[in-house]
Amino acid sequence: MSGNPGQGRGRAGSSHAPRRNAPPREPEPTGFAARPNPARIAAYSGLAVLGVLVGIAGALVQPAWFPGGLIIALAAAAGLFYGGRILTRTQIGALAPAGGWFITVFLLLSGRPEGDYVFGDELGLVLFMLGGTAVAVMCATTSKVPQSAIRNGRSGT
Repeated sequence: MSGNPGQGRGRAGSSHAPRRNAPPREPEPTGFAARPNPARIAAYSGLAVLGVLVGIAGALVQPAWFPGGLIIALAAAAGLFYGGRILTRTQIGALAPAGGWFITVFLLLSGRPEGDYVFGDELGLVLFMLGGTAVAVMCATTSKVPQSAIRNGRSGT
């Protein structure tokens, strides 16, 4: 055998064998402590921009065809929030478009310095704001994103 440890030995002495006396590794950070993922940041930013657009469209549609416009506007917001949740498989996926939507709707529906509102003072505005906020909270706090039976390997219902 040569004088260098680890050389000239068989497979048992190779450097690829795990060390038994090594200290335990720190677990990989998750959530906000994890390293930023550029693709995920772009997805969240895109969802926030879509939230702004849905908020503007909803603020215009809901007073135009009240009560049908309100239902359409809330359905569009719910679809975006839930779609963001499904797309990213995270709660932030629902909160990013909800944040863009909420800020936009709040700015459009809040009073101006002159004392009037951008779109008028109606019950529909309050229902649009509260309904959209409730939908955002429901989409963001669902416990688990539904999984397809095919992806789980189950063949039943």
